Amino acid sequence: MTQQLQKLPRILLHLEGAAVLITALIFYGQNGYSWWLFALLLMAPDLSAIGYLHSQTIGSLCYNAVHTYVLPIALTVLSLLLNWELGLQLALIWLAHIGMDRLVGYGLKYPDGFKITHFNKV
Repeated sequence: MTQQLQKLPRILLHLEGAAVLITALIFYGQNGYSWWLFALLLMAPDLSAIGYLHSQTIGSLCYNAVHTYVLPIALTVLSLLLNWELGLQLALIWLAHIGMDRLVGYGLKYPDGFKITHFNKV
């Protein structure tokens, strides 16, 4: 039982990612946004990994800045307040990307290495 409970935080992170992904997809579809744009931009946040060409530290900082929920949620709130549809569309794509990453086990990076993530710590 204890071994199973130790796996629970990791399972919850995967489920959290699935919940964010599904929610973003539902809101995106309900708003009638372009699925072509969705497909085109879904992987765009991964361009932040270019920072790894400089160093592990810069790479992890760039990657994490774009792969935390803080910025896309801020963009969502701003877009709703300003009635800015393109901003909301981009925020939902961004949230879907992060949710998808968490669902499949990609997490926030540590400067120790690209494959060292917060999933390794739980």
